[in-house]
Amino acid sequence: MSPLLILLIILLYFGLVMLVSWATGWRNANNEAFFRANRNSVWWAVAIGMIGSSMSGVSFVSVPGMVRGLDFTYLQFVLGFFFGYLIVAHVLLPVFYNKNLTSIYTYLSGRFGKYAYRTGALFFIIGKIIASAAKLYVVALVLHNFVFSQWGFAFPLTVCLTVFMIWLYTFRSGIKSIVWTDVLQTIIMILTLIVIIFIILQKINLPFAEIFNKMKESENTRIFVFDDWTSRQNFVKQFLSGIFIVVVMTGLDQDQMQKNLTCRNLPEAQKNMIWYGAAFVPVNLLFLILGFLLLIFAEKNGIALQNVISDDILPLIVKSSLGNIALVMFVIGIFASALNSADSALTALTTSFSVDILNVAQKDKMRAEKIRYAAHIGFSIVLAAVVLIFRALNNKSVIDALYTIVSYTYGPLLGMYAFGFFTKLKTQDKAIPLIAIAAPVVCYFVNLLTVKLFNYTFGYEILLLNGALTFTAMWVAADKNHILRQ
Repeated sequence: MSPLLILLIILLYFGLVMLVSWATGWRNANNEAFFRANRNSVWWAVAIGMIGSSMSGVSFVSVPGMVRGLDFTYLQFVLGFFFGYLIVAHVLLPVFYNKNLTSIYTYLSGRFGKYAYRTGALFFIIGKIIASAAKLYVVALVLHNFVFSQWGFAFPLTVCLTVFMIWLYTFRSGIKSIVWTDVLQTIIMILTLIVIIFIILQKINLPFAEIFNKMKESENTRIFVFDDWTSRQNFVKQFLSGIFIVVVMTGLDQDQMQKNLTCRNLPEAQKNMIWYGAAFVPVNLLFLILGFLLLIFAEKNGIALQNVISDDILPLIVKSSLGNIALVMFVIGIFASALNSADSALTALTTSFSVDILNVAQKDKMRAEKIRYAAHIGFSIVLAAVVLIFRALNNKSVIDALYTIVSYTYGPLLGMYAFGFFTKLKTQDKAIPLIAIAAPVVCYFVNLLTVKLFNYTFGYEILLLNGALTFTAMWVAADKNHILRQ
């Protein structure tokens, strides 16, 4: 298909996104709309949009590719997600709503003090920049290879154009527009998934009963791993990690919680969280089914995948074998996922930096809005720059390592919030930054030690150790004679 036609379709789609943004929030350009959508979002719109922003383009290409090496075991992780969302809905959301928070890290200020507050916000900002840039890099690379490189665009230009488009429809009303643009983009992503599954089923051209039997008999559809405790795919590890990953990467993440805090009241926010969590299981199951179908298609058509990395399996087959409709849908789906995950991240970074670091609540309205505009532009530039650093490194294993580093940043947040919620002790505020830095460092060396002594590599469970170390250190540093009365 002509790159010009694909480019025109992308521009038409972006025009639709801009139209939705203008219709839903363009007239409201103040900080209250940007940060909290005037607390007037309908719960079902927030839930739909959060599905798409949580999946992201990395999930779009990575989850189907996992099937070759990890079978359907990722579903164990996803099953844990739902119970994590229940914890967020019934433990964290009531606290955040009762305190009428704009940034969730404000909680740490009231509970411990300004050092804890700034530490929590900075850990989020650093982790979110790395994670968002890594996601955007993978998606921008696909877009560049499929479309923009055909026009002779350099990769930095592809990245800058993508980030500029995200800035363009978020800079005025932020989260108020994003709630609705993400609804559109989530629908496009799921529609893309369904269309590609339908097309590949037609291309395989086997009776449904035969495909179903292949799924039942194949080792690639194995879901549960109970017998190998050293495996990172062990059910207990995956399930518990899924629960706690959601608690920290949704419940303690300004990006995800900012959308929840735009709902009209606590019951609607809880309803959003539960339905959003429930929808995650069937959506990810569809991604895994797509991954299995790709393996059948490759085998039937003699496509060698031995030297193809997992993330490239879906793009390779779409581009070479599934036809123009699948190609167009895939490019639009990837583009939608790029906008969907990066727009809320950019808005959350702007919000946290403006509220938590620059304290715009204490500024007059005009000054506060100027600060927010400047922060939004600044983080757009930072996001593009970090994506280009990933490109310069040009090593996907480095990105995997950076995702591991990002998971370390949420461990101290888990420990800090757990200590705040489940104890009434007051820890020395000035000690908390040191504890938050020390806990991930200790975890890193513990992992090196367990590899050397027991040949055991920590997976996502490093998050639990990280949080536990933070909690324990805060307990040791606490004033046992100072018990909170409220």
